[in-house]
Amino acid sequence: MSQITQSLDPSTDLSPTAGLPASLPDHTQLPDSDGNFVKNFQEPPEGDLLTDCITPILQQLHPDGQYCIGRDCGIYWRMTEPPEPPEKGAEAPDWFYVPDVPPNLNGEIRRSYVLWKEFVAPLIALEFVSGEGTEERDKTPKKGKFWVYERAIRIPYYGIYEVKKAQVEVYQLVNGRYQLMPANERGHYPIEPLGVELGIWQGVYQNQEWPWLRWWDIGGNLLLTAEERLEQERQEKELAQQRAEQERQRAERLAEQLRALGVEPEV
Repeated sequence: MSQITQSLDPSTDLSPTAGLPASLPDHTQLPDSDGNFVKNFQEPPEGDLLTDCITPILQQLHPDGQYCIGRDCGIYWRMTEPPEPPEKGAEAPDWFYVPDVPPNLNGEIRRSYVLWKEFVAPLIALEFVSGEGTEERDKTPKKGKFWVYERAIRIPYYGIYEVKKAQVEVYQLVNGRYQLMPANERGHYPIEPLGVELGIWQGVYQNQEWPWLRWWDIGGNLLLTAEERLEQERQEKELAQQRAEQERQRAERLAEQLRALGVEPEV
């Protein structure tokens, strides 16, 4: 198991299994939706962009394929009791990544991520703000997103992205509490276990121009989408062909000059 795995301690007071029977519901027995729909047209492409660019990095970190990415999927962190519905014991980040867990369970698509069945917390969770950001910063004990991610699930990195303000706040879990990370000289936030940086990129993606949340490598190079990589390869091939053609034309001109001097280039 890799060093980036964050395990939950089932003996702590906030453990989802504390005082509960061994036969607990799994992802097939818990609701996978609370009836809400995506709040705007920018959120689905943002999730696509983050996943597309980080996939080559994750494939290098996990050659065995043991990782999963969740998008608007419930992370069940506590059991509820009637009349409280089960989904009240879950939070659904807009995007999150969990290391060292299988992408599916026994050949079944994950319906949710159940902590009391896997004990591995996500390494990073990202929320895309549609309103004023109060929900994403809510520290109300046992209810607020911020509190749940920090105190219950204990996600090492938590990012709050506000497209309207073209900014992202990134928090790191230090001694059990979130601390706001300072940006580096490039205005990015290093996610050291992944060897990447998180920041804002202004551009067009899926026919929409916005200040998008994107990844860079640790040297500050933008991590490209699959389409961008293909376009880069096409441009590099085209440039190589242009250089080869220029070299061929230069050689022909030199040969003509030699012939004008009575010298055969082949000789």
